[in-house]
Amino acid sequence: MWKTPLGRFRAVALLEGLSFVVLLFIAMPLKYLAGMPLAVRVVGLAHGALFMLYIPSLLEVAVVHRWSFLRMLAAFGASLLPFGTFVLDARLRREEQAAVAPSP
Repeated sequence: MWKTPLGRFRAVALLEGLSFVVLLFIAMPLKYLAGMPLAVRVVGLAHGALFMLYIPSLLEVAVVHRWSFLRMLAAFGASLLPFGTFVLDARLRREEQAAVAPSP
């Protein structure tokens, strides 16, 4: 999965999306409902680092695969929505499988 630009992007996108979901649905409630602000600090730092990896990997895959600006913008937008990168990954996986599948 890590050997191609698309594989790297998909891996980083999944990790970034997972960290975002953990931040929103686990760490934030722990901070505000249980008085544990350290959870947001730790998960937020990890999420920020993964987001900083997401951007260059998005740019790399967009250049290599000649994505349109609109598609690149949609992939960026997916990182801003909870579960967005999971939806994006499902679409990319379907496209990848369709490109590899033999024609009838």
